[in-house]
Amino acid sequence: QVQLVESGGGLVQPGGSLRLSCVASLNFFSRHAMGWYRQAPGKQRELVAIIFSGGSTNYGDFVKGRFTISRDNAKNTVYLQMDSLKPEDTAVYYCYARGLKEYWGQGTQVTVSS
Repeated sequence: QVQLVESGGGLVQPGGSLRLSCVASLNFFSRHAMGWYRQAPGKQRELVAIIFSGGSTNYGDFVKGRFTISRDNAKNTVYLQMDSLKPEDTAVYYCYARGLKEYWGQGTQVTVSS
């Protein structure tokens, strides 16, 4: 059974940083696109960032250079470094994997508040 396990969420002050991690129990991890989505209360789930098997990346428009997605294929792990966090970044962040099928993690809460 495929599992995506996120960690690294929490409470941070505006302007602060967090690093999310997602470990995936996927065969052929390197062949999967890996990403992060988020969902705030009352809003639709939206793409934060995605990194493809070749290493190219896409980001949501709201990121504006503040977040960086990366992957370590040897560790079956994808990371999201989030800097200059804003209160509007508060949401549940979900890890996502796409190969022949799509998989989702359970989510990790990120709260940006003073």
